[in-house]
Amino acid sequence: MARKTKEEAQKMIRSMAVLVRNTTWKCGRVERLVVKYLQYRLLKHGVPKTSIRDMLQHFSMTGKEKSEFFDALKRLERRQIIRIESI
Repeated sequence: MARKTKEEAQKMIRSMAVLVRNTTWKCGRVERLVVKYLQYRLLKHGVPKTSIRDMLQHFSMTGKEKSEFFDALKRLERRQIIRIESI
């Protein structure tokens, strides 16, 4: 994948991830982590959304892992499992 510019990365971090469909069929490891975290938020707090910044802090990802995390979010959005809403 191509590297994101700083503005694109900051825009993504300030966004919210909303769970649309509760499925992990044909998902990778990081995608399953994201969907499972959003499911947990739905059960615990009754809201199927969270900020991407909170997820980054929860998973404590840095460097290459952070890039894989952003790619996983884009794949989930493309498959219409989550929706990314800018704030």
